[in-house]
Amino acid sequence: METSQKAIPRLALDSSTTVFGVIGDPIRQSKSPIMMNRAFRETGVNGVYAAFHVSPERLGDFWLGVRAMGIRGVNVTIPHKLDVMKHLDYVDDAARLIGAVNTVVNNGGMLTGYNTDGIGYVRSLKEEVMPVLKGKRIAVIGAGGAARGILYALLGEEPELVTVLNRTEERAQELAEAFSGCGNVQALSSAGDAADAVIRSADLVVNTTSIGMYPYVDDMPLDVSLLRPDAVASDLIYNPLETAWLARARELGCRTHGGLGMFIYQGAYAFEYWTGLPAPVQAMRETVLQALQAPSAT
Repeated sequence: METSQKAIPRLALDSSTTVFGVIGDPIRQSKSPIMMNRAFRETGVNGVYAAFHVSPERLGDFWLGVRAMGIRGVNVTIPHKLDVMKHLDYVDDAARLIGAVNTVVNNGGMLTGYNTDGIGYVRSLKEEVMPVLKGKRIAVIGAGGAARGILYALLGEEPELVTVLNRTEERAQELAEAFSGCGNVQALSSAGDAADAVIRSADLVVNTTSIGMYPYVDDMPLDVSLLRPDAVASDLIYNPLETAWLARARELGCRTHGGLGMFIYQGAYAFEYWTGLPAPVQAMRETVLQALQAPSAT
């Protein structure tokens, strides 16, 4: 008999179950376990995904454990995306250029690192709100670890110009110089008339900072009134689903793009690296949305 809602398969563990996980410090806020375990259930993969709180001083010990226990795949989040690379056997060329790894595959004790953040972001951006990035003028707010993968992936789409804006201009300059061979990129301080002019002329403005993330949901990374009415405002933050500055940009007529899609797709690419199977993206999105919309979600 047909039902209106598809039943979600249950997770069954046995002696053949393969272990996956995510590491960070802190890590309890992560929605990756519920998302990835749903993906395993949907595809029939006999796997289980857990969150591991690993402090920086124990990072090396963790990877010894991964090899010893045969943990198949690991996602890596703050603050380990850079330091993890020295513990791996091989780092993908793109991840090495980006300078950060967020996905590790264990093939019989051989650990390989990838970065799926940028490709996940661009896939989400193009599907949801901005199908063509070629020839566009883009402003990237922030020059931290998150900005690196985003900048690399955006430059691969052949925009006219990407400008990195950061409170510390030296960090923005370092980032722009690191990716100068990938496309037309420049750097400026995020304060001042020059930065304001960049925002006013941008087709796409991307916030890669944590400004506006829960619990500081009223903070904004920039003056929204600078945005063009036909511009796209994008944020990597997915909790809250719509940040204060995205809500204000939408009220001013801009198209907006939140961070949920990037989170889903970076996980989807990791799932595919680990299993060789297409990721059940819709089921993954459904599960994360339910968790974020629950009264206790933080």
